[in-house]
Amino acid sequence: MEILKIILLVLLGLTSLLLTLLILLHKGRGGGMSDMFGGGMSTSMGSSGVAEKNLNRFTVILGLSWGLVIVALGLIQRFAGES
Repeated sequence: MEILKIILLVLLGLTSLLLTLLILLHKGRGGGMSDMFGGGMSTSMGSSGVAEKNLNRFTVILGLSWGLVIVALGLIQRFAGES
């Protein structure tokens, strides 16, 4: 059970980092924090619609897998003491 827990913790770390990077790659929608960090340049260097859709898909899939890893770790934590 410890090996599975270690594997899930490594997956949680990797998915967290990748999810953060993918979210930061998204195009800014308004005058919020994205404009403060160079979001104004995104208007001249805009990505194509296909690239944005693929980025959305990857972000959603990675977010769902991140959530599943957290649920699995919670279940292991919950039922590890009862065995």
